[in-house]
Amino acid sequence: MFNIFPIKGGLANVEGFYCDGVNVGMKTNPANSGTSDIDGDVAFIRSDTLCDISATFTTNRFQAAPIKHFLAYPKGFQTNFILMNAKNANAMTGKRGIEDINTIFSKLQEVYPCTNPVMSSTGVIGYPLPIDTITSAFDKFDFDAKNSHKTARAIMTTDSFEKELAFKVELDDGDTFHIAGICKGAGMINPAMATMLCFIVTDADIPKEEMDDVLKQSVEKSFNTISVDGDTSTNDTVLLLSNHTSKTYHKEAFAQALDMLTHQLSMMILKDGEGSNKVVAFTVKGAKSKEDAQKASKALSNSLLVKTALFGEDPNWGRIASTIGASGIDCDEESLVIKYADLIIYAKEFPILDKEREHKAFEIMKKESFTISCDLGIANHSFTSYGCDLSYDYVKINADYRT
Repeated sequence: MFNIFPIKGGLANVEGFYCDGVNVGMKTNPANSGTSDIDGDVAFIRSDTLCDISATFTTNRFQAAPIKHFLAYPKGFQTNFILMNAKNANAMTGKRGIEDINTIFSKLQEVYPCTNPVMSSTGVIGYPLPIDTITSAFDKFDFDAKNSHKTARAIMTTDSFEKELAFKVELDDGDTFHIAGICKGAGMINPAMATMLCFIVTDADIPKEEMDDVLKQSVEKSFNTISVDGDTSTNDTVLLLSNHTSKTYHKEAFAQALDMLTHQLSMMILKDGEGSNKVVAFTVKGAKSKEDAQKASKALSNSLLVKTALFGEDPNWGRIASTIGASGIDCDEESLVIKYADLIIYAKEFPILDKEREHKAFEIMKKESFTISCDLGIANHSFTSYGCDLSYDYVKINADYRT
């Protein structure tokens, strides 16, 4: 019916889209690339034609100025330009934050006329945008570039690697379309929408009325299931843009490709969690309702005690059980079964780990990724969320984040 192929080059694969990233002096330290090069700190994505756009934003009540600016556009507006910057979140900046965006876009129009431009920012909260510094990027941009790699690195903050991905979708009749995305995120990651920035572009001819639903559903299954530290940013944004240039669309194929894209990007974020060493799937099954399963699973992925046990590779099932019990869902220790991978860690029949099982558990916890499953034994609802360990490096990174 259709095939989905991964392809290299990120955003550059999607017909009609262009992107670039440059450094204007906000980032001053060499990149995490083993070279002396300094990453960009201002970037853009543009389209030759107007795009339909869908978005999901943070659930944090203190939404940053770029989100407020976006929401001030008329419903169903189209755009052909996204401007991005790192190092400054433009959050908690009041009306001035929105006015500064309008000033920046006025200067952009003098250099590169565009329609309903959108801005997205990441970095330190509480400081006004350095307008002159950001607008100096306009003379450095190559507006005809297709440099996904530079764009992905320009939006990084504490990220240790760029996150970009692309797929080609081929239908049985030979028609094709493409979908690609970049994202950033390593800290302030909590499953409460999409705790990071993510920009997805496609040339699929997807109807506008389908974009909002398919994006929301995909985010719920991907970015909304990950947690690094339980903190929800003021700037969380996922944008989906379609310029329709392929004139090709297949509803099921597009949804599957989008799910693959968002899931893999979300796993990149989790792998890059500040100072993290392990990625763990927390599956809660046998729950009374899906809501109970989701609540308990996310509680496990957010728990600091669970995260530190993962870092110490300590098979302390008591932290798992305690977190489930504290989540407020229906559960019973008589029916609870906890497994690390396929190894039973706790059940009513043998709550105490013998030496053999403890050794096997320790070997599982040494792996870079594994699953912790908790069967509540009540009904048949389940949910899986994803988390990582919490290391000494997390504290070091965030203790001096502004510097």
